[in-house]
Amino acid sequence: MAALPQEHARTLPFKVVLINPYELGRQPFALAAPAALLKREGHAVSCIDLSLQTLDPAVLEGADVVGIYVGMHTATRIALEALPRIKALAPNAHICVYGLYAPMNEALLRRLGVGTVLGGEIEPALLALCARLREGRPACAGQTNQIEPVVSLGKVEFEVPDRSGLPKLSSYAHLVLPDETTRIVGFAEGSRGCKHLCRHCPVVPVYQGKFRVVPVDVVMEDIRQQVKEGATHISFGDPDFFNGPTHGLRLARALHEPFPGVTFDATIKVQHIIDHAELLPELKRCGCLFITSAVESVDDDILRILDKNHQGLDFDRAVALTRDAGIALAPTFVAFTPWTTLEGYIALLRRLMELQLVGSVPPVQLTIRLLVPEGSYLLQLPGFREQIKAFDSAVLGYPWDHADARVDRLQQTITAWVARSESDGIVRREVFAGIWRMAHEAVGRAAPELAENLGAPIPRLSEPWYCCAEPTEQQLRSF
Repeated sequence: MAALPQEHARTLPFKVVLINPYELGRQPFALAAPAALLKREGHAVSCIDLSLQTLDPAVLEGADVVGIYVGMHTATRIALEALPRIKALAPNAHICVYGLYAPMNEALLRRLGVGTVLGGEIEPALLALCARLREGRPACAGQTNQIEPVVSLGKVEFEVPDRSGLPKLSSYAHLVLPDETTRIVGFAEGSRGCKHLCRHCPVVPVYQGKFRVVPVDVVMEDIRQQVKEGATHISFGDPDFFNGPTHGLRLARALHEPFPGVTFDATIKVQHIIDHAELLPELKRCGCLFITSAVESVDDDILRILDKNHQGLDFDRAVALTRDAGIALAPTFVAFTPWTTLEGYIALLRRLMELQLVGSVPPVQLTIRLLVPEGSYLLQLPGFREQIKAFDSAVLGYPWDHADARVDRLQQTITAWVARSESDGIVRREVFAGIWRMAHEAVGRAAPELAENLGAPIPRLSEPWYCCAEPTEQQLRSF
């Protein structure tokens, strides 16, 4: 396309298209927040959510900047598959990839023609990029050298997120209650980053132990607009709601006061559940239905390697504390690691049965294999690089084989069983029974009978996927 005269180019709206590949069935805050700031600066902003939409040529035509959000491993895999088509539909656009997984994959993204890579508190850098390119039009079509910081942790002057360009809330994941009734879910962020340094966590390489809060009034205005759209439950996307317990409690109270019938869920570390147990009854009073907690393992050696700052028995304590407060606990796991043993895996299944948590754990959680992305703090462990293979850009990580081949075979067998069970609609007790049997068969003995009471279902979101799970072929080709 021929370049427009400089004077005419300046009179056209500067067009920015923001794309979300995938975010656990949530309406993406990471599109809505920068959209508000970009519109404030006079840019024409469109959004595409590939979890529900396809790449629309009419939307991408004439784009000056395309921003692709990669907050998760799955999202990054999908983004890389979609990138050639995005570039074909917007050949003159400057491509910016932002989010947690952008800095970790910077070298790969550069090789694929991405002009700008942003991580952390990305909004000021994104605004600066667009302002710089708008001034330089029509030269903005080129992949200019990046002068904005790849990672920035400075303060963001937030606007209320603009969700008007996204699909309706009712199109996204719903809350499913134990009686199978559903509610429309809103998604809010009260903070970003994390003050902890768990070695396997993708937040750590970017935020390096820091976290930043979103002002309560901005969060509440965002929640209000989602309640107007029909949300009766809010899912807080903070990496840890109790990184700042005072801020978290303010958010819970600010939500409950005007909307006493609106419930919420949040993610809180095991360590924080125990350290701030006195706050749990207040969370319950304010409408907290369940807490997601990255337990990861019940093996103390593995927990120490991952630097989780809790021990296996602390899991039991967290279960007791949340139950006493009337809040369900939804634990998540990295079930297969280079240090997992067959007996250790069986011990995890046994613990879930003894704590009556089988109904609280989506079966996919029992298939998760440790992901080692570029920049992972696991790579700092002495001798760990000798346990893994070379970086594989196809999977965006360092593959590894377990020293005991039976562990890898078990993981593959269980993954296939869970996928088949989900497509066939097999009830969770029977799925767990199959996993229980397969794990015992792997060590050459018969599985004991399951306990009668494995735990009742808890409230859950209808999207059961997990951020480190392999994307499906449908997801990779849906754009």
